[in-house]
Amino acid sequence: MLCSTVLKKYNFMEKGHISVQTENIFPIIKKFLYSDHEIFLREIVANATDATTKLKTLSIKGDVEGDIGDLTIDIILDKEAKTLTIRDRGLGMTEAEVKKYLNQVAFSSAESFLKKYKDDATIIGHFGLGFYSSFMVANQVEVVTKSFKKTAKAVRWICDGNPEYEIENTKKEFRGTDVILHINEESVEFLEKSKIEGLLKKYCKFLPFPIRFGTKTDTTWEGDGEDRKKIDTEVDNIINDVAPLWKNSPTNIDDEEYKKFYKELYPFAADPLFWIHLNIDYPFNLTGILYFPKLNKGLEVQKNKIQLYSNQVYVTDDVKDIVPEFLTLLHGIIDSPDIPLNVSRSYLQSDASVKKITSYITRKVADKLNSLFKEDRKTFEEKWDEISVFVKYGMISEEKFYEKAEKFALFKNIDKEYFTFEEYQEKIKPVQTDKNNKLVYLYTNNKDEHFSYINSAKDAGYDVLEFDTIIDNHFIQQLEYKLQDASFVRVDSDTVDNLVQTDEKKESVLSDADQEKVKNIFTKVIDDKSAHIELKALSPNDYPVVLTKPEFMRRMKEMQQLQGMGLDNFPDSYNVVINTNHPLVAEKLVRMKSEEKREQFADYLQNLARLNQNMLKGEALSKFIQQSIEYAKV
Repeated sequence: MLCSTVLKKYNFMEKGHISVQTENIFPIIKKFLYSDHEIFLREIVANATDATTKLKTLSIKGDVEGDIGDLTIDIILDKEAKTLTIRDRGLGMTEAEVKKYLNQVAFSSAESFLKKYKDDATIIGHFGLGFYSSFMVANQVEVVTKSFKKTAKAVRWICDGNPEYEIENTKKEFRGTDVILHINEESVEFLEKSKIEGLLKKYCKFLPFPIRFGTKTDTTWEGDGEDRKKIDTEVDNIINDVAPLWKNSPTNIDDEEYKKFYKELYPFAADPLFWIHLNIDYPFNLTGILYFPKLNKGLEVQKNKIQLYSNQVYVTDDVKDIVPEFLTLLHGIIDSPDIPLNVSRSYLQSDASVKKITSYITRKVADKLNSLFKEDRKTFEEKWDEISVFVKYGMISEEKFYEKAEKFALFKNIDKEYFTFEEYQEKIKPVQTDKNNKLVYLYTNNKDEHFSYINSAKDAGYDVLEFDTIIDNHFIQQLEYKLQDASFVRVDSDTVDNLVQTDEKKESVLSDADQEKVKNIFTKVIDDKSAHIELKALSPNDYPVVLTKPEFMRRMKEMQQLQGMGLDNFPDSYNVVINTNHPLVAEKLVRMKSEEKREQFADYLQNLARLNQNMLKGEALSKFIQQSIEYAKV
């Protein structure tokens, strides 16, 4: 019930009930909106903006007499009175309009309403209940309004969160509406200036009319030297930018303005690589700017950097249902009134307009990348390392993006040369086509670790690609599926003469008996019995012993690691390849008289191979170093 002091103050009041069929409507509103209780301010200010926009539209059409004057929206905080007032100079309301818009919250019936929506968090907004979010923080709401119509009288409406309301004629000097919230005891945080200013900057930073929250001190300096004086002046504290950059035409914006706006949005971020200005009005309305940030190879980037606005009102930074997952790596702003929103600002993925918007944004991003590639390939290549994760992510996750991206996606080899898919196929076809007519793409994900393997491959005339991002394992599998007759093999997966399998075979200098002797020696000294020992007639210039890791097993293990799964099913697996044509094997090892020395030397050679694969550590490494010193003395 209204407090007695208010009842005494107004003598000629009409009393009535808000048109709902249940006493439970306000508790339900509070329950559904409680998790986002701060949005009351956004909703009331957005209503004020709507009223101001309507007035401006009518004025342009000539339906408003005289000059409409200042359209600033004021936010007035009175901590002592425990009130927060949102004041606009917009359209205002007549008494009939107050009754229509504030009192008729219509539902078919209390029973069907509760049955249908009791478990549906999207109820609010289906019925335009944004204004009533104010009751989450206020135990009483007053609306004092005066219509722009000359003959209309000012009206005061009062409600304390129950279906009962009171309405009366009153006095109001200016056209527009004051919404006065009497903040309840549970919501005293909204009587703090810093809290309100923070919410205004979050939700109302780019509204199209000035939002004024009191005053602030503007400091200037006059004079020089000892005569220099500091001058403090109280000025209006305008919260927002009424003409944000994305609402301007791209032809009127230079690069520095785009970068400056990016810094306003993300003050601590490095300059963006480039950006896309979105601007479409059919078949839906959408504007915005999407920026490409600098990404690292590990995808360790904070998402939720794209801000969604509706008619310049901030909605959310969780846009995963509007843009594909890979596009959430971008930064920037999307503004669209055509994304269906409820008062808690959740949007409906199933809506047809959302799907169209998703497709449009994906296409625009792909077109932008393609145009950059065509217009300035050199600059595009320079930025490839920083955008490759993004492009690969998109190609893996979105079929339509893949179709466009295969024109500009690049391969980078270890010599820092860049190729389109088609260019690279032509480059390696003469030397990296196997006996099954498949193109073999050799790659490394660690140039330093695979240094010797890379050198061997290059000496054989092969080219080696660099795949060193966290998603390259997935990307390689995608390419094997998409590219016809292609296989990707890490450079340490086999000996160099077997990376590109052909029918050519080298002859070993050792007899069959000596080869069997060599295999028996290594079988004794290799502790890991799961290792597969293989004798091969390689070049004398190759290593005496080479460790290789089977492509399939290694790739499956890496996939498990990426997905955070256990690794028990895929233990470390490797092959020990003994080069029977290397002098240390074919001559020195075979000719040793002492079996003990042969085993020691074989152990040394396999440890040398393990060291090359970074598999020798701790005590084993220390023993190897000591053994190397002993051999050096001989």
